[in-house]
Amino acid sequence: MVSPLMAFYSPDPAMAQILGQLVAQLEQDGRPGLGEQLSVTWLRYGASLIGAADAMGHETFWGQPVTGANWSGERPRYPASVVKLVYLVAAETWLQRQLIDDCPELRRALADMVRDSGNDATSLVLDLLTGTTSGPSLPPERYQAWCRQRQLVNGWLASLGWSETRAENACQKTWAEGPYGRERDFYGPGLENRNRLSTDFTARLLHAVVAGGIVSPPACRRMMDLLQRSLDPGERAADPENQVDGFLGAGLPQGSRLWSKAGWMSQARHDAAYLEVEGRMPMLLVVFSEGRVRAADATLLPQIASALLAA
Repeated sequence: MVSPLMAFYSPDPAMAQILGQLVAQLEQDGRPGLGEQLSVTWLRYGASLIGAADAMGHETFWGQPVTGANWSGERPRYPASVVKLVYLVAAETWLQRQLIDDCPELRRALADMVRDSGNDATSLVLDLLTGTTSGPSLPPERYQAWCRQRQLVNGWLASLGWSETRAENACQKTWAEGPYGRERDFYGPGLENRNRLSTDFTARLLHAVVAGGIVSPPACRRMMDLLQRSLDPGERAADPENQVDGFLGAGLPQGSRLWSKAGWMSQARHDAAYLEVEGRMPMLLVVFSEGRVRAADATLLPQIASALLAA
């Protein structure tokens, strides 16, 4: 079995060369400075990843070789709404351990958090995971206790024993306008306690979910149901926040199958996706791009997906 402290994929020199050439070409085509603003983790599989851990057993699955490449894949960046994937897996973990109760309202919140990327739904989910609530600033003693509770998801990430979790931070809610009160206090004076994830970590987490290799196979199937995206043009047009247009899914041909969680705000455009395309190797791709210019670039992520799919 692969040690949990080892990288979960084997770097492929040919894939790394393709990825490096693609970044250079994208820079030359009118995106100066892109290499510094971009993180990518790209994995390819010889067969479908869906349910692989359930079929072969977790120990065998985690010992299977995976080929991949990255561009600044270990660099932590602000993940925007991609952090909701972490909270989804954490919620299923808490449910399995009977730390929270399963109920229709939780399931509604999880669906809205992932399918529609709802911030209000995310607020409820993180409240349930950590036993904390938003509100006015707190006196020092109560605030310190609140902060300890709010780190419960990070504690769970550390318990996974993955090398990719050492610099990750998933303890903040997502906002439309920004945090206030105790939430703003918790960000720190210079926002130093913002959420941060790397594309390598995000890829490993999504890899585990797709394969049924974390929490339990039934939990992973529930999560996959929430992550599945439609590439039908009519359905996408009816949903202006479909998490396909402007993201990796927009670079795929019709008939492709896609499971993803995107993140988009004024300073970031990200996506984490597993995809299957007829006649191509199944692929898992996580792309984080930072900066106001990158956030407004609705063609970057589709171009990356299309180019790597054709490679």
